[in-house]
Amino acid sequence: MKKAVLAYSGGLDTTYCAIYLKSLGLEVHAVTVQTGGFSEEELSSIEERAKALGVASFKVLDVTRNYYEDFIRFLVFGNVLKNNTYPLSVSAERMVQAVAVANYVRETGADCVAHGSTGAGNDQVRFDMIFQGMIPEVEILTPIREQRLSREQEIAYLKDKGVEMDFSKSKYSINKGLWGTSVGGAETLSSHGYLPEEAWPTPVTATGERNITLEFKQGELVAIDGQPFAHPVIAIQTLQQIAQPYGVGRDIHVGDTIIGIKGRVGFEAAAPILIIKAHHLLEKHVLTKWQLYWKDQLSVWYGNFLHEGLMLDPSMRNIEAFLIDTQKHVSGKVFITLAPHRYILNGIESSYDLMNSGFGTYGEMNGAWNGEDVKSFAKIFGNQIGIYQSTQRQNQES
Repeated sequence: MKKAVLAYSGGLDTTYCAIYLKSLGLEVHAVTVQTGGFSEEELSSIEERAKALGVASFKVLDVTRNYYEDFIRFLVFGNVLKNNTYPLSVSAERMVQAVAVANYVRETGADCVAHGSTGAGNDQVRFDMIFQGMIPEVEILTPIREQRLSREQEIAYLKDKGVEMDFSKSKYSINKGLWGTSVGGAETLSSHGYLPEEAWPTPVTATGERNITLEFKQGELVAIDGQPFAHPVIAIQTLQQIAQPYGVGRDIHVGDTIIGIKGRVGFEAAAPILIIKAHHLLEKHVLTKWQLYWKDQLSVWYGNFLHEGLMLDPSMRNIEAFLIDTQKHVSGKVFITLAPHRYILNGIESSYDLMNSGFGTYGEMNGAWNGEDVKSFAKIFGNQIGIYQSTQRQNQES
């Protein structure tokens, strides 16, 4: 009997896959990848559902810390927000899930790997490209995509097979992970409409203002309000608990899918947004003009490649090396005020701060040059523009 590893979430699509793959005579091994979004109770429920379907085995792969080390920290280093909005919550999560499943396929020696992606979204490309790159000898099975099934057809098939589960469709599709939660629904299917309050997984319960201090060491969040953490993952989870009830980090992302169509998705990502914005502010104080410029260029490239499933491209390792090198002096504190539905970045404190009054105060006094120095500098710096303008005037006069 051939062995198939199924990336299993416990939802309708992967439930269909489990039953259908068994009908083909395959030995199905279900695997769920934990990226910080499932509680222990949820994982236990997923395991129960998988075993009720008669899978040969079920396993949870907890890759939360790998998710941070291999993906999230580079999104922070690069201040990556897709289209200046979206922290790539699902994009990055799918990458680490695909890599984890591919490694598990190698470990088990499976003949096939299966996922429940449809033919209309980004995930099919992300999973396929990782599997093709890491386990090219293994057959990829995608029953939903291959059969072009509707939700109603899947439900009818499962009912005919005697599968008992809640087939009622939730009004909103929610995907939760360490780096944010995506929310899709009727309002995101068109170009107009904002998600109503009840659609957001976390209600706004915080009132008034709260001041918090985020402390970074070489670009990584290491402490909140003076409390150090053993690992940045714990710091992210703690910040999420503090900030999410304020309703900050909510937005709707409009972007281009890998397959060439536009799409909208809501997300709530209080911790990711605050960390990226605070980190960026700190960098503006401690990095030079040209460090910031080249980081911006490469970070956009990095975010686009990650979004489109190209994490295995060697240029990504080159950019990561660059990003790590830029973080040597990105250490210090960032002071933030939280309030319902908004936040304020109040400023930073760092021993590497280049806004040093000893060299001059912007708009006030200078300490490293005099007026004649500036006159000479301006003359030389603007020389090419002066030559161009002079040439234009001569041509106009003639």
